[in-house]
Amino acid sequence: MKEVSMPLEGLAGTEEQNAILEQFRAQLVEQDLIHDGDTIGTDDFTLQRFLRARNFDLNASVAMWTKCQEWRKTFPERREVFDYWPMWFHKTDKDGRPVSIQHYGAVNIPELYKHITPERFWWYIITMADSIPREIIPAASRAAGRQVDGTFLIVDLKGYSLGQFWQMKDIARAAFQVSQDYYPEMSAKFYIINAPWTFTTIWSFVKLWLAPRTIEKIDILGADYQAVLLKHIDAENLPAFYGGKCDCLEVGGCKWSMPMREGR
Repeated sequence: MKEVSMPLEGLAGTEEQNAILEQFRAQLVEQDLIHDGDTIGTDDFTLQRFLRARNFDLNASVAMWTKCQEWRKTFPERREVFDYWPMWFHKTDKDGRPVSIQHYGAVNIPELYKHITPERFWWYIITMADSIPREIIPAASRAAGRQVDGTFLIVDLKGYSLGQFWQMKDIARAAFQVSQDYYPEMSAKFYIINAPWTFTTIWSFVKLWLAPRTIEKIDILGADYQAVLLKHIDAENLPAFYGGKCDCLEVGGCKWSMPMREGR
């Protein structure tokens, strides 16, 4: 394979950039550094970010990608984080907002802390929060061709209990506080679905943690939520288990579309 090393400003146009992009992808495939379903991203835009970061120097970009993949493998707890506190991004709503899904009903704090320390898990929470204004919203805005005003958040309480709430309330409260204080207005829409009968008690605590403006954005729904979600999210973008038509078979299911877990 011919090696290319050329500064970005020396490129005559997109033909040269596209040629380097093709070589970059081919070299990553050849070295077994990229695979279908990698949550680091395998699309052209993701690869172009690495190329731009190294001024379209092919060798430097491959080295950067390699180091990134090696770094990601140093976090073996990612799978456990997802297994015991499922959170992921899944496509966009009709206004181009990234859809963020958190399944609180599947949270298991005792099991989570068998695999990761509370301090390290907090690092994951902050990393996810920081990625929204830094990476996720800008990427969604570029895809939409206009500024996207935040995320579309779905909190799924199916199977949620008061016991789970007491286990996670401190970290949930801290996460809400960080989000409101340091990442303001990142959630444009906020739907709580599958709210159990015990949620009245839970909500009496949760609403004390939230700013009035945040509370105004929240809609609380029971099990009959599908029609509401479909008003805002195209069926092709909504997971089938929430009443849509998406199954993300190419990555093993919608839950693996962009989870906070290991890249392979």
